[in-house]
Amino acid sequence: MKNYDVILTKSYRVRIKAENEHLAKEYSIFYTSDVKDISSDIERKNMNFNIEDIDCKINEVFNVEEVNENN
Repeated sequence: MKNYDVILTKSYRVRIKAENEHLAKEYSIFYTSDVKDISSDIERKNMNFNIEDIDCKINEVFNVEEVNENN
């Protein structure tokens, strides 16, 4: 098999309770940077691939909005 580096950009909506907007941003960035391979052994064998490493390079907040508890 050949090796490939694929750079992906992903975005998330994180609903978080925090004391203020700054802490909401900081906690969202810090605690959502866990990236892992979710493929199974069977999928890797049947589809002939293997993810060797995933390294989160960018985790950035673009916007923070306070939400109504009823939403």
